[in-house]
Amino acid sequence: MCNENKDCKCISDILKVINILQKKAEHFDESDNRCDRPKLDCDKRKGECNTRPVQLILCCQNGDNPLVMPTTTGVAPLGDVGCPTPAFSSVFRVERVDDCCATFRVLVPKEHQKVSEFCCKEDFKATDSFFTVDLKCVCVIRCLDDTFVDCV
Repeated sequence: MCNENKDCKCISDILKVINILQKKAEHFDESDNRCDRPKLDCDKRKGECNTRPVQLILCCQNGDNPLVMPTTTGVAPLGDVGCPTPAFSSVFRVERVDDCCATFRVLVPKEHQKVSEFCCKEDFKATDSFFTVDLKCVCVIRCLDDTFVDCV
């Protein structure tokens, strides 16, 4: 289990800023690349952004691989009519932050794209899959390019 004495203030504060920005969904034109930059950045051709996708790396996890969570998308091939297709994603949207707990929504790439190692300029869609993390277990937040996600 994660270190119970670890302070989560750094991670929690950044996620709170991201969550507030997503709720306000303001436009940003400066070239500041911090996770807690004051406004969402968006390609003007795509319209306003409403999401700053993130990846999480856990302290307790071996290596530097992002956390991966399961979800389901679409419908399975013809042989399994009506069964959802299992999918996994390492890209999330902050939905709520309370002290050292945060709830995230799993995002998946649109149009059956595979999430690239660096996830630059990917378009994502929301899923109905959520999870909550103890922020004492998170040691790295990686912010991806701001984007617009339908149905959030």
